[in-house]
Amino acid sequence: MSKNKKEKPAPMDEEKKEPMEQEGGQPAKEAPETEDAGETFTVTREQMEKMEALAAQQAALNDKYLRLAAEYDNYRKRTAREKESTYQDAKMDTIKSFLEVYDNLERAAQQAGDEENVHKKGMVMIFRQLEAVLEKMGVTAEDPTGLAFDPLKHSAVMHVDDENFGEGIVSQVFQKGFLLGEKVIRFASVQVAN
Repeated sequence: MSKNKKEKPAPMDEEKKEPMEQEGGQPAKEAPETEDAGETFTVTREQMEKMEALAAQQAALNDKYLRLAAEYDNYRKRTAREKESTYQDAKMDTIKSFLEVYDNLERAAQQAGDEENVHKKGMVMIFRQLEAVLEKMGVTAEDPTGLAFDPLKHSAVMHVDDENFGEGIVSQVFQKGFLLGEKVIRFASVQVAN
């Protein structure tokens, strides 16, 4: 062969294009590609100051947003509490107006007399129905006879010296008290032993 004659490179075989197979028929792992080094930029002092000012502005806006979100959350919770409180107050006022009817029906149902009288039976049925409605609304009647006097739930209208009861014990109830959950709708009017 002469030196002047150039040899053409042989075309790559199909087998050479595919990764070489290791023994056992598994393809060989390709060499990992190297990551390009991060690009570097040169900035002027003026550009750096603008970026710092924008970063400060972004931090201020983020802080303002977080405060606004917290303020809105507090507002939402406060209005929900106020709404519930308004509902409970209206409910208590409505129930309070029916307590006089309750007292009158209770007195009528407790009257001694003809138990077979249809009017008395009707009165007792209406009274039981009112009791059930109040119970369904979460109202509980309180009869503190024999319990210690509690000024947060009872109103002492009389004091009596009675050796059968200890000091500060409710000896008689003139008017039942009513509670809506833990809130007092009406204080029980009681007589307290000294």
